[in-house]
Amino acid sequence: MAERALRGARLGTQSFEDERGVEMAPRQQVEYVCPDGHTFTVTMADEAEIPYEWEDPKTGQIGRRADMEKPEGKAEKPIRTHWDMLLERRSEAELEEILTERLELLRGGEIGPPHLHRPAKKKSAAKKKSA
Repeated sequence: MAERALRGARLGTQSFEDERGVEMAPRQQVEYVCPDGHTFTVTMADEAEIPYEWEDPKTGQIGRRADMEKPEGKAEKPIRTHWDMLLERRSEAELEEILTERLELLRGGEIGPPHLHRPAKKKSAAKKKSA
């Protein structure tokens, strides 16, 4: 086994690529302040959209940017429910009429799951026996 072992290299932990000629992207330091007054800096790319809040990696508190006021919140659209979308297509009177029609079909045994139709089949089977 010892003959097959790789010697002199730590696989997966060390890059053998040379950093000469590599130009780093422009970066900036952004300072954040925690509610208790603790400050920390985060390195970000120059073209990155910098968030107003960031979690302190040491304490876990949420820090706010030191050089900026709180931004205005985005206008959020109200959540549309299924009922809201249904009312965009039909009026309540139409929906009431459709519900009535579907309930009649269901009760008549024309639609719906088979277990709801069994009593109707038993009645028809009883009529055949008596005839």
